Amino acid sequence: MSKRIYVGGLPYATTADQLEALFKPYGQVVDSIIVTDKVTGQARGFAFVEMKNDGEADAAIAALNGSEYGGRRLVVNVARERERPPRRSSYER
Repeated sequence: MSKRIYVGGLPYATTADQLEALFKPYGQVVDSIIVTDKVTGQARGFAFVEMKNDGEADAAIAALNGSEYGGRRLVVNVARERERPPRRSSYER
């Protein structure tokens, strides 16, 4: 089963290919997404990486969390599902 990883503290110029290359030594990267601002398209300094299996993902997290990349200190951990606020009914006032 694959595991999704949060990567924070990325230099803003980091590309998806660079991100994948950073994680590739630890195992198979299924997907990598750099989060960008919806209006400007500018990278926001964090991303998500999905790795093929839990063991590879755990190895990448252990090796990369707190390490320096591009002059910045990375925060690498298991991604949590985003909590969404409850939907409000159009009838609520």
